[in-house]
Amino acid sequence: MIRNKKAMLFCSQIILTGALITGAPCLASGAEIEVAEEDGTSGSVFGSSATTADSEEVDHSGEGQIHKPSSLEVPDFTSDPDFVDDSTDNTYGYYTIMGDTTVSLAQMTSQYEEHGAEYPSASLKDGGAATIDDFCTIILEEANAEGVRGEVVFEQAMLETGWLQYGGDSGISQYNFAGIGTTGGGVTGVSYPDVRTGIRAQVQHLKAYACEDALNQDLVDTRFDMVTRGSAPYVEWLGQQENPNGGGWAAGSNYGEKLRKLLSDLKAEPHSFLVQFNICKFLWRKLLRTSGQELLQFFG
Repeated sequence: MIRNKKAMLFCSQIILTGALITGAPCLASGAEIEVAEEDGTSGSVFGSSATTADSEEVDHSGEGQIHKPSSLEVPDFTSDPDFVDDSTDNTYGYYTIMGDTTVSLAQMTSQYEEHGAEYPSASLKDGGAATIDDFCTIILEEANAEGVRGEVVFEQAMLETGWLQYGGDSGISQYNFAGIGTTGGGVTGVSYPDVRTGIRAQVQHLKAYACEDALNQDLVDTRFDMVTRGSAPYVEWLGQQENPNGGGWAAGSNYGEKLRKLLSDLKAEPHSFLVQFNICKFLWRKLLRTSGQELLQFFG
């Protein structure tokens, strides 16, 4: 112990002598000589290397960000041998927004990779999604937390952002993956502090359209109350022009049909056959419920 202290004193004298000769830049270099103590810990010849809270620069880079709650999971419902895809199990054969996710993480990431777009890791890693696996995992976690189908969230994000390449009114640094608040004319829409918050807002906005159930997580969608709750329970009704209630997510024509095409590709379904099949189901059910005069009026 005495020998170590003598060594410390000798080093201190050498450094102080050098400081006097050179004008003391060596003391401002930030480097410290550490000497091993007998108990295995390390100490500095200048005393404790710990700095006080007042002398540290506060890092605000993560301020406002939300993080994954411990309760969130990424279940793969498709791995269940008794799994049944009920996404279109309704009178119209439309794709329901609420329900279990009917695809796997691997299907989502594979579709992205097969599309050929380069994942923007440099832009999204600071937001918490360095890879497409990270991005899709967050989608599944957030969608499952609210009972929204993860594949709908995924395909809408791909459609709205051009497979995360952007190019529209909003930018990738906004972490807005669904064009929330982009009303045209250069309006950039809402910005979020990280990837998870942006996806959670999208999930909550979809839930607002799809049903009247309360949210399970804290509200982050600032436009949630602007939606007529339950006005678009189906993917096909997300487009304003196709929604019989007059509202909807997007003003462009065939918005829901574009999403259905992406969903069909994701599930490797022959889309044209699927559409024709749903039309036949709809007409058959209508035939069973209506009179001859009503059928004449329906077919015009």
